[in-house]
Amino acid sequence: MRRAYKFVLRPTVRQEAALRVMLRDHCMLYNAALQERRDAYRHASRTTVRYGEQSAQLKEIRGFDPDQARWSFSSQQATLRRLNMAFAAFFRRVKDGQTPGYPRFKGRGHFDTVEFPKDGDGCRWDSTPHHRQTRVRLQGVGHIRVHQHRAVRGRVKTISVKREGRRWYVILACDEVPAETLPATGSIVGIDMGTTHFFTDSDGVHVANPRFVESMAEELAAAQRHLATFPKRTRCRTKKHCAAARKVAKIHAKIRRQRVDHHHKTALALVREHDVIGHEKLNTAGMTKTPAPRPDPGQPGAYLPNGAGAKAGLNRSILDVGWGLFLGILAQKAESAARRVIPVNARNTSRTCPECGHVARENRVTQAKFECVKCGLVANADHVGALNVLNRAGLVLCAAA
Repeated sequence: MRRAYKFVLRPTVRQEAALRVMLRDHCMLYNAALQERRDAYRHASRTTVRYGEQSAQLKEIRGFDPDQARWSFSSQQATLRRLNMAFAAFFRRVKDGQTPGYPRFKGRGHFDTVEFPKDGDGCRWDSTPHHRQTRVRLQGVGHIRVHQHRAVRGRVKTISVKREGRRWYVILACDEVPAETLPATGSIVGIDMGTTHFFTDSDGVHVANPRFVESMAEELAAAQRHLATFPKRTRCRTKKHCAAARKVAKIHAKIRRQRVDHHHKTALALVREHDVIGHEKLNTAGMTKTPAPRPDPGQPGAYLPNGAGAKAGLNRSILDVGWGLFLGILAQKAESAARRVIPVNARNTSRTCPECGHVARENRVTQAKFECVKCGLVANADHVGALNVLNRAGLVLCAAA
């Protein structure tokens, strides 16, 4: 089994400066490789430059550019592979008829990760603490202290260094991680994700929605208004603009950390209490799409109301809850604990009566109330949805048995 571990780095002032320079040089390498591909396609009879050709040039580049020569050769190859993956995804989207999205140049503030493909090649994870501090060694930077808050299991395969705002992290990708099997409980549960409640399970328990964005809305709005006061032409890295941008980024980072922490704790509680967990198979990207504009046929250039304002509020609530992130974390924890997660079809889960099976739109009286028009069952709509998810997950178990 594979698992990733993310730890906070504690670099010194000199090490932090070296980390910033490392990101800058890798960003320059990425952009130069992208420019070479663009020029070859536009001016050299649509010639395609591939990863192998650019990787073979690295030795020559390092020979005449000492700034590039001080960094790990393997990490530079990983940066070129990152560009190659961007082009592969671009051509796949073109082939599938999707919006292509040609790979773009990276600004210095938007290139935040350097990957070392193999432990021991330009980097070394030192699990032996020095003065009660774990360290990671990076070529060109040195031994950096790591705030290791939990044990690392398995074999360290790749090491990545990432910058988030003014924080630095090391990410270890490990394989051969042993499973931590939990004792069986004999319990099966269905959960119905929502925005009013984070989720409701088939036992009728409502888990509160923490609404992290809403709780920080005033502070975030004030920071964004201050950032918007800087004219676009003067947003070129002045000290005041940098401070305003950092403040907005800091608030967003705090919201993101709170959300991830909540999802991990909630998913762990579910995995510990139940052997089988059923949930709706949700298409979050489709559910949060902006409504298409409706042109007014009687007035050229004008548009009819399409409910975009109300939909924007719903989209904001859905994205704040983070259904996709939570279900991904739940699946990972269930796999590690030898539990089973069953995604089921979400169609009509809140309109189907769990008693008589009658399906009708009229069954859902309000957002919170369910009343079957056939048998008269009255219940909470989210609880009904969770019961239907549980029933469908049970059918999947029976079919598999």
